[in-house]
Amino acid sequence: MAESGASTERFTDEEYAFLRYARFGELPARVLPSEMIEEVETGHPHDVPEQAFDARRWGEAGRCL
Repeated sequence: MAESGASTERFTDEEYAFLRYARFGELPARVLPSEMIEEVETGHPHDVPEQAFDARRWGEAGRCL
């Protein structure tokens, strides 16, 4: 059962296109297949040691990071 305040208005494809344009503006140009790059998965990064900075060498500045 529909609520009394619910809208039952239906939009055409052209009206939806206009509403999208009004809300989001013009979309950027589509990326061509020749402009796409292929991703290459790499291995996991090395573990970062717990004490990345030596406090004796960097002083208090090393502790802020």
